[in-house]
Amino acid sequence: MKKLILATTALAALAGPALAASHGNEVKLGIMLGFTGPLESITPAMRDGAMMAIKEVSDSGALLGGTTVTAVEADSTCIDSAAATAAAERLITSDGVMGIMGADCSGVTGAVLTNVAMPNGVAMISPSATSPGLSTAEDNDLFFRTAPSDARQGVVMAEVLKEKGIMSVALTYTNNDYGKGLADSFQAAYEEAGGSVTLSAAHEDGKADYSAEVAALASAGGDMLVVAGYVDQGGRGMIQAALDTGAFDAFFLPDGMYGDSLVEVFGDGLDNTIGSVPGNDSPGNAMFTELAGAAGFDPTSSYTGESYDAAALLLLAMQAAGATDAETYKTKVMDVANAPGEKIYPGELQKALELIAAGEDIDYVGATAVELIGSGEAAGNFRIYGFEGGERKTQEYR
Repeated sequence: MKKLILATTALAALAGPALAASHGNEVKLGIMLGFTGPLESITPAMRDGAMMAIKEVSDSGALLGGTTVTAVEADSTCIDSAAATAAAERLITSDGVMGIMGADCSGVTGAVLTNVAMPNGVAMISPSATSPGLSTAEDNDLFFRTAPSDARQGVVMAEVLKEKGIMSVALTYTNNDYGKGLADSFQAAYEEAGGSVTLSAAHEDGKADYSAEVAALASAGGDMLVVAGYVDQGGRGMIQAALDTGAFDAFFLPDGMYGDSLVEVFGDGLDNTIGSVPGNDSPGNAMFTELAGAAGFDPTSSYTGESYDAAALLLLAMQAAGATDAETYKTKVMDVANAPGEKIYPGELQKALELIAAGEDIDYVGATAVELIGSGEAAGNFRIYGFEGGERKTQEYR
């Protein structure tokens, strides 16, 4: 596992009243993402998105009378629940974080929530855990997410394929909570729309050769292969085997398959490919894009805006509660995320903190047009894209 990295933001200029006795004028926030594992190529930009929000709040001097924020990173690995649980325990018991921006992948997120966050009363906001199962998981009101559930993504995928006249597909998914949840959601929505899934089959990550799996899918037929996998793992292996054998040359790639590493490997081999990833064309997204560009990271990489929003919501909820312990501030997350109140966009976190301190309501819109519904998950917008000449091109938002 990658060694934990302690990243400290700049000190705020203003002093203020003390926080909890153990923290003085500093609060620590965990950033728990898959720095190693099947999504490691997109993790640095996600981390940078969260760090941008943390630095913005800390530099403002407006959090709880001048409290600074220190980020502590931990590796979820994305797929190893035991390793993620141990890392989360260190964040809470050794590092003393008061909230966790993360985790990222659904399986490890559920494990951390159940085994660490709930027993310790620590809130989590995930930017990318999308399993529908997390919508009904026991969480003591400590778990939220800025990414939409795959129950929504499955419907979007089915709608897109039907509109494009693709009514027969084979389906492969990574054999975990994320893959199975998305596969089931998509298949139910697609068949309800009149489509046919010729074969739905799991694949294991970490294999050197996926030709047998692809052969079985090809035998079943289908106009396209839907790959609900990971961009740096088995999902990429499935595409490689399909192209190498000529079994499929058209693919649908949901969110776990979004990443520059795929484009670098396959180039124009993806020109018959469609994909979906959370995204929107809101004013907040444009503001976030400009800020991220100035900060030196790619704002179009997966879940960067969601990571900024997750970190921002944790800190804004603390301000609204006047406290850093999650059992107190967890009740404020939905309040600051939704109407009524003055709309808050990226780069306006100091303004938000000052409004809250003055007793005013805010409606945090953020980078991803945040609206939290149900038990605290994003209502959800998606960007549909394709490829031309090996370059990813946005087609629409929905």
